[in-house]
Amino acid sequence: MSAANRYLVSFDARDTFHRFADVLVIGAGIAGLRAALEVPPDLSVLVVTKDRVTESNSSYAQGGIAGVRAPEDTFENHVEDTLIAGDGLCDRDVVELVVREAPHQIEKLIEFGTKFDEENGRLALTREGGHSHRRIVHALGDSTGFEMMRATIAYARTRPNVRIWDDTFTIDLLTHEGACRGAVVARNGTGKFLIWAKQVVLASGGCGMVYRETTNPAVATGDGMAAAYRAGADLRDMEFMQFHPTVLYVAGSARYLVSEAVRGEGAHLRDVNGVRFMPDADPRAELAPRDVVARAIFRTMEKTQHPNVYLDLSHLDPAMVLTRFPGINRVCKGFGLDITRDRVPVRPGAHYMVGGVSVDAQGRTSVPGLWAAGEVTSSGLHGANRLASNSLIEGLVYGTSCGRGAAEAVRAMPRDLTALPLRSAVPEAEPDARLDVADLTAALRALMVRKMGIVRDRARLLEAKEDLRFWCRYALSREFDGKAGWELQNLLTVARLMVAAALARDESRGTHFRSDFPARDDARWGLRHVTSEPFVSL
Repeated sequence: MSAANRYLVSFDARDTFHRFADVLVIGAGIAGLRAALEVPPDLSVLVVTKDRVTESNSSYAQGGIAGVRAPEDTFENHVEDTLIAGDGLCDRDVVELVVREAPHQIEKLIEFGTKFDEENGRLALTREGGHSHRRIVHALGDSTGFEMMRATIAYARTRPNVRIWDDTFTIDLLTHEGACRGAVVARNGTGKFLIWAKQVVLASGGCGMVYRETTNPAVATGDGMAAAYRAGADLRDMEFMQFHPTVLYVAGSARYLVSEAVRGEGAHLRDVNGVRFMPDADPRAELAPRDVVARAIFRTMEKTQHPNVYLDLSHLDPAMVLTRFPGINRVCKGFGLDITRDRVPVRPGAHYMVGGVSVDAQGRTSVPGLWAAGEVTSSGLHGANRLASNSLIEGLVYGTSCGRGAAEAVRAMPRDLTALPLRSAVPEAEPDARLDVADLTAALRALMVRKMGIVRDRARLLEAKEDLRFWCRYALSREFDGKAGWELQNLLTVARLMVAAALARDESRGTHFRSDFPARDDARWGLRHVTSEPFVSL
């Protein structure tokens, strides 16, 4: 693993603006806000997010939140479905914890003001791939994340001890004597700040933008994972990027997620010739877990030499389709598609990073003073492949635990919080070392699709490793002065960790498929995780 600078930017605590908080929360998705809301009102909380507070993967979640509510469903059913999807790598104790806490967290969202869809006076439930029962609560048909975040943001704004800074890029975590002491951030229009905190909760989301085709918003560039890595935190399972099987594919347009719930309500997948292919690929057909469906689509596209497959809803009740999926209908109409009659072109896209910063059952990382929750983490819930609609509930459960644990830790610390004499000096790059940030970012995202995509093999992974080594050598050793450069450095850091993990795991499991090792190998791998190599500073 090539070395890099410990901090991305130069700073000196003696001449930098300072801000103080009892608890610093990095990220304003559901995990971050849930953590902030759990901190008692006598402790100060500062939430920072690099874009608008509404711009997170949580806000874009369509399908819903999984939780046992139907009389015929049980916690044991939900646990078993999660373990099956996780393909042998889940931590059963963590799965039990999250599944049993889910109904309570859904009630808390209602308490915050979330208006979930109802049928006959009860919460409406749908089913998604990998679930044995209807247990997915949803809102606004297919805009669950939007409604959930609307309510939670509004509720958080009523809390006098919670302050939210948007347009604030977290460049790095501050560490001193092995513990996390805050973060160095860049706030739009006001320069760099050093935020000092007694405890830090990292909830910065995923890294889908490391791929050219992704369902993620532009903010998902792996900043938290990369910053935690530079700060000395353990990361694991970085080979497991989940590809969502159905992303709207119209050449030249932005990619748009077509929810798992569409197949949950009975939609069929067909190839370019109209042949329904999933029944031959898996007994569960369109309701198989995402990794199975994504690989089946990949193989079908290769077989037919067509750039996509098609979702067919024409056999479903049109009124139900339009009621359940108003957002998807609105987007498709913009391309002249009638989802009640026309086949919708789809293909897989990078969706969710299963791996990330290692945390224990309470959300502690390996760095004292640093907690983490949500997609930035590897908690053990998802194993090798996340079950649909388990991510929001993980963010809620772990966000709650992190907020509570951070608050307890603050109370055990000295009352006063002071700045530390920290300094960072990034060497100046050679004058002739030109770097086109936009071009290299595009090249990186294309490389990851070609060589670290749905199907992988050693030869292509080694090529990717060498390309990344070369790019990192001259991109990670310099100092940038803006978001695009910092995001590129974070994407490169995350990409090389992903490729290294994919090379190490010489078997196929969950979202990680090696064509040169196509079988799951429990004899050699069992419950083994791939832990990323420690960070090495220049």
